[in-house]
Amino acid sequence: MLNEREIESCYLGQFIPVHYHHNMLMDQNRMNAFQAAIGHAVRPGMKVLELGGGTGVLSYFAAQQADKVYCVEFNPDLVREARRFLAMNPNGHKVEVIHADAFDYLPPEPVDVVICEMIHVARFGGPLPIFMPEAVVMAVQPLQQDYAFHGYYAPIVQFQDTTVAYPGTVELAQPAVYSVLDFAEPVDSLIAWRGSFTVEHDGTLNALRFVTKNVLSIVQERGATIDWLNHYMTLPLAKALDVVAGDVVDVSFQYRAGGSIPSLQASIRATLAFDEAETIAPVAMRTVEFA
Repeated sequence: MLNEREIESCYLGQFIPVHYHHNMLMDQNRMNAFQAAIGHAVRPGMKVLELGGGTGVLSYFAAQQADKVYCVEFNPDLVREARRFLAMNPNGHKVEVIHADAFDYLPPEPVDVVICEMIHVARFGGPLPIFMPEAVVMAVQPLQQDYAFHGYYAPIVQFQDTTVAYPGTVELAQPAVYSVLDFAEPVDSLIAWRGSFTVEHDGTLNALRFVTKNVLSIVQERGATIDWLNHYMTLPLAKALDVVAGDVVDVSFQYRAGGSIPSLQASIRATLAFDEAETIAPVAMRTVEFA
């Protein structure tokens, strides 16, 4: 029988099939940002640890400078494929692909740089080697999302390219930051947030967009950062709300670090910020205004 962590991993990505990783390799924003950040942080002679190595591409970037890279991956299919791919690439011999759980693995020697694309798995604290990403900023935004597919209504989790404008997506309010993770400090295992949005457009609030900005590396000599914006994750609400401009909507949710998407969905609450008795007057005013 699977334990809780193994069950959660089936949702979150430790068992993402190999063919999905093609999309990650094709994501130019991701690839360019990580290659630049790793090139900036990793120096000759360094030891590097990557947690959640996938196809091994980030370990490959590190191996172009590092003396040794430990690449930890839990999915046995990906362990096999990463070893095969790395053997085809320059300096791939510097990378040791290890079949282990990133939650528990400790390298056999001190390392200079830690690369971890699995944001919530990285729950460190205290003095660290160089950690990548160095920080993560997370925000949430209320949406009206079109879930009709050739006439078939299917409210489903969507991952959207941040560079594409989707005609079926209407932003009902500005994003609100709900968490900033600084990996130089201990990270709480429970992420919980409650806040309010002032609606800017009439519509139907039926989804929340989760925005994740990774600060991969801070380039102090230029006073700049190397960032990577994850694909937007859009989760449908269990119950939609009809809203008009000026409405205030209360939103709350929580999830355990490394938890599943379904557990986050189940925790989401979105309500108009006035009680049932107070809704009568605003509705009447709207009727008069548009008569």
